[in-house]
Amino acid sequence: MMAHSETAGALDGVLVLDLSRILAGPTATQMLGDLGATVIKIENPKTGGDDTRSWGPPFAPTPDGQSDLSAYFMAANRNKYSVAADLSTTDGQELVKALIAQADIVIENYKPGGLKKFGLDFETICAKHPELVYCSISGFGQTGPNSHIAGYDLMAQGYGGIMSLTGDPDGPPMKVGVGISDVVCGMYATIGILAALRHRDQTGEGQHIDLALVDSQMAWLINEGTNFLASGKEPQRRGNAHPNIVPYDVFATSDGHIILAVGNDAQFQRFCHAMERVDLAEDSRFTTNPDRIANRGPLSDAISEILSARTSADILQVLQSVQVPCGPIHTVGQALQTDQAQARGTVVAVDNPETTPGHVALLGNPLKLSRTPVTIRRAPPRFGQDTDHLSTILDKHKKQANPEG
Repeated sequence: MMAHSETAGALDGVLVLDLSRILAGPTATQMLGDLGATVIKIENPKTGGDDTRSWGPPFAPTPDGQSDLSAYFMAANRNKYSVAADLSTTDGQELVKALIAQADIVIENYKPGGLKKFGLDFETICAKHPELVYCSISGFGQTGPNSHIAGYDLMAQGYGGIMSLTGDPDGPPMKVGVGISDVVCGMYATIGILAALRHRDQTGEGQHIDLALVDSQMAWLINEGTNFLASGKEPQRRGNAHPNIVPYDVFATSDGHIILAVGNDAQFQRFCHAMERVDLAEDSRFTTNPDRIANRGPLSDAISEILSARTSADILQVLQSVQVPCGPIHTVGQALQTDQAQARGTVVAVDNPETTPGHVALLGNPLKLSRTPVTIRRAPPRFGQDTDHLSTILDKHKKQANPEG
């Protein structure tokens, strides 16, 4: 069981007002919370809170049998307080404005212009609080011809080009298995927020961060995006194969599949000798990586024939002994139960009296900071569970922000 560490975090004393829902915004605010910030999540009582609370099963079992803790919600909402507030009411607006007056950071993912009618948009709020870091996340951003269109991860993957690259070459366009556009957008948001916070701390000046799912999606097209820009040729779906490196693919063995990831010519030479195929090492068609790309088909056929005759364990042992990059393909369960995952704290159990049993299992934070380690201090909250304790939460935060005051 993971203890609720009181170790000072890098963002101790920072107050975050989270007006976001689903995944991109909550990913960013969870990261800020893990780094020590106090995060107050505002949830709409008319809808029962964040949409993802009902995105199940599975759900965490609760004593009252009415769980609003879906596994999806729990993935991005630890280290937060849940406060119920209806922004369409005067009371809800006044509560949020009072919190903004104390906040360092506001994150929202309403449609562009959606908060203006409540007086909670960037222009209105930051005119009164110019030191505020205000991050807006939307499908297409605050500007452009599509800014009015709502965006979900699947839409961003389709619009942004990644689905055209994913899946079997002869199959349909395919999304990545998880909401990766949302997650990467949330990570970009975190980076932008921390940069803006540093600027604020140096100058006293806040700013607006305009971040779009589609912009983020296109940014992480990475080499395939620049492949197109450099050549003018549309990248093609290659399944698990790499457009710029050969061999770099999934190959069948006699009892399953393995990954072979040969990144340079020396590794290819070692692979050929380890597999007792010196003829491939000496074949002029395969001497350099550009040669291997030009002759991808014949080489892949030869490697498939070699590996299909041997077991996965045998191949991995031989190749790893000569430092040829290769590896197994785990299921999610296998991956999370590996000794490596256990050694690195990939899965954490967090106390939660609202669940049965009184803890929940969550994915840990991969950041390993030597001086200000991330901490998981609070399990994902039930809807509105902290509404009646808001003043206590703010008093605790003020003591963290001003320990000598």
